[in-house]
Amino acid sequence: MVKAIRFHETGGAEVLRLEDVEVGDPGPGEARVRHSCIAVNFIDIYFRTGRYPLALPNGLGSDAVGVVEAVGPGVTDIRVGDRVGYLIGPQGAYSQARVMPADVLIPLPDGISDRTAATLMMKGMTAQYLFRQVRPLQGGETILYHAAAGGVGLIACQWARALGVTMIGTVGTDEKAALARANGCTHTIVTSREDIAARVRDITDGKGVSVVYDSVGKDTLQASLDSLQPRGTLVSNGTSSGPVVIDTRQLAAKSIWLTRPAMLHYITPRAHMLEMAQELFGHVLAGRISSEPHQVYALADAAEAHRALEGRKTTGATVLMP
Repeated sequence: MVKAIRFHETGGAEVLRLEDVEVGDPGPGEARVRHSCIAVNFIDIYFRTGRYPLALPNGLGSDAVGVVEAVGPGVTDIRVGDRVGYLIGPQGAYSQARVMPADVLIPLPDGISDRTAATLMMKGMTAQYLFRQVRPLQGGETILYHAAAGGVGLIACQWARALGVTMIGTVGTDEKAALARANGCTHTIVTSREDIAARVRDITDGKGVSVVYDSVGKDTLQASLDSLQPRGTLVSNGTSSGPVVIDTRQLAAKSIWLTRPAMLHYITPRAHMLEMAQELFGHVLAGRISSEPHQVYALADAAEAHRALEGRKTTGATVLMP
């Protein structure tokens, strides 16, 4: 038996329970992973509240790192003792150990600690697919990135700097603005007291940006559209403030391209996922991207981690220690 966070009904953070669960031996194509560090992501809140439906009761969490304890028949490229991480597969990462499909496990290189790796699985790979696949950045572009001091945002700041991209990042406070700039964000906009689109026009001499990466959604949609230059691209990659509803006439006003990407369609097949991870890990090992958890909670305190994340009281990555 191991400890795991489960929930039997949707709702607030109080629905999360620490329970004993049975973890069996891995079957064909599977591996059992003993977790050392577990990532907390905003998407976890969507599952907990029912925005993204799950059959209940269920576990929670999509990514973690740890050590392979056992492998099932047919598993050839993952071995017992390997340090691995993952970011796709069934919900249930909020646990001390679990059985996972072996083909979603990513071997971790020496030189990257478990805590660092836990901040890179979902968040770092998200930055990779946004910047290198959804709207590939070559360098020289000026972009707008919402929530620049968040878990993905701080990695995005560093990646933009490495690419030679001018990044305008939105944040909620002056403290978060300083953090984003320290990580490579060229300009910051404090949304609690500044008009986003007006500041973008000021920074770009009225031209607007070529692309907006918007994980906030409803509250920032109009500002995102107003910040784009003609034939610019709106990457709507999240809805933390609520779902996005767009009248296509809003796009026609500037011939705006719109995409709503999903990680699964960019990270598969496995060979491609490993190439993405190799690029990400290469930046980390070369010192161009650094990432450590800013908030650390015990597994039993997962509800407190959720309350802090929902209350916009966090910066960077949040992890759970089993």
